[in-house]
Amino acid sequence: MDFALSDEQLAIQEMARRFAADELAPHAAEWDEKHHFPVDVIKRSAELGLAGIYTREDVGGSGLGRLDAALIFEALSEGCTSTAAYISIHNMCCWMIDSFGSEALRQKFCPQLASMEMIASYCLTEPGSGSDAAALKTKAVRDGDDYILNGSKAFISGAGTSDVYVVMVRTGEDGPKGISTVLVEKDTPGLSFGAPERKMGWNSQPTAIVNFEDCRIPVANRVGEEGDGFKFAMMGLDGGRLNIAACSLGTAGAALRSALDYSNERQAFGKRLNQQQSLQFKLADMATELEAARVMLYQAAWKLDQKTPDATRHCAMAKRFVTDTGFKVVNDALQIHGGYGYLRDYPLERMLRDVRVHQILEGANEIMRVIVARDLLKEYQA
Repeated sequence: MDFALSDEQLAIQEMARRFAADELAPHAAEWDEKHHFPVDVIKRSAELGLAGIYTREDVGGSGLGRLDAALIFEALSEGCTSTAAYISIHNMCCWMIDSFGSEALRQKFCPQLASMEMIASYCLTEPGSGSDAAALKTKAVRDGDDYILNGSKAFISGAGTSDVYVVMVRTGEDGPKGISTVLVEKDTPGLSFGAPERKMGWNSQPTAIVNFEDCRIPVANRVGEEGDGFKFAMMGLDGGRLNIAACSLGTAGAALRSALDYSNERQAFGKRLNQQQSLQFKLADMATELEAARVMLYQAAWKLDQKTPDATRHCAMAKRFVTDTGFKVVNDALQIHGGYGYLRDYPLERMLRDVRVHQILEGANEIMRVIVARDLLKEYQA
């Protein structure tokens, strides 16, 4: 049992931290304030291999593992949580096409996604099906060599800007076995978008409804076989949950550092805040909780890399624990800043708004408990 990162992993982590410090952190407040989607900066991350992190190298990916990805997204989110999260979504789309698409689809889309000539969105959630994802209604009806899509997807990051949409559709019976995965390119007739959602956080990426109205795509754009889409979606979410947990972890780490700096400068009752024992205990608890979250996240990522039988359970555990812990630590850091933490002059209120959604998306934390409990109790099922 070796907890040390390899020299390569340390170099990857440092590279991502430099990108976050140089390209993300200086602009994060402005992007949040102006609701600006920094596509140009996001595309520069591809030059470092961050657009196809665990996509295979023959189509331009970096061929890294899930632990490597966790290190990268933890580092990126230290600069801008929302932008790091979009890069994670793009990576999930690229990986899904690489892993399950035909060779023709891999060659057509993955090189452009890995270089970010194209950027991608993941479309599973619908206005009427969030946690109950297998109840989705968007239909794809076969018409010769085409599918005709009708329906809507909700809360889609990058909607209206992304070049390709990885869409879960119903091609068969009700339930998970009737779901397939298809690719819809931007400017396809019948594809349209709702108005940008007005959100609490994640303001450096657009979120909107994606509509399909008699949207015709070739059957060749199907990823894998009919009926396999839900399986692909859930496999994608194992990694997506780790990435979003990593984004919470990195943001909370940045919040803790801000609290440490502030408590060393701020005076109260004749001495620095960090000389007050109650604040020392609070900082110690924050650091301890973050370290526990980090160990759990890295272990889950290792299990997913090793394809252990309990990997899905540990991904759900890590997602629940790390995102809950991350939100708590950011909130505690804001409290340490007092009234200043509530002002936009400091990054804490933005961090809090950005990490809150991590407890909801990629599977709400209540659903993570369902996954863990179901796995724990399966041996008792008749």
